[in-house]
Amino acid sequence: MAKEIERKFLVRNDGWHSKAETRSILRQGYIASTDDRSVRVRILDGKSARLTVKIGRSTVTRDEFEYDIPVSDAEELLQSAIGLVIEKTRYRVPHAGFVWEVDVFSGAHRGLVIAEVEMKSEKDDPSHPAWLGREVSGDFRYSNQALATEFEYDQDALSHTA
Repeated sequence: MAKEIERKFLVRNDGWHSKAETRSILRQGYIASTDDRSVRVRILDGKSARLTVKIGRSTVTRDEFEYDIPVSDAEELLQSAIGLVIEKTRYRVPHAGFVWEVDVFSGAHRGLVIAEVEMKSEKDDPSHPAWLGREVSGDFRYSNQALATEFEYDQDALSHTA
């Protein structure tokens, strides 16, 4: 079974930007969403698309299954998304043996910047770059699932301050 093991942080400043190796434009939405599972569709740079099933609501580790799908199918599925379609630019930033993904949100979440790092084990302890702010791994409000499906209910409670 595939596992996603990641930690998530707010970003304090743009010190990461000069170290970014790649940049991608993502649009994603949720087709199904419950407390402990979701089905997400994502389009990457308008050229490829993936359907992702995530199960579990652990702070750091969840089961994750991903499948390539045609972009035309993804576009059609996004029209049926629950809540918002999230728009963000993702930058990949290497630091001390790990790759941090920095998501700069646009659209309804403009101004929000979140960094996440995927790990091989929950015991991994990646070095924190100076531009990282407070950890939000255990705060469901900062999950992409919540940002898409619960935004209209709690939009004022989200802090963009690291």
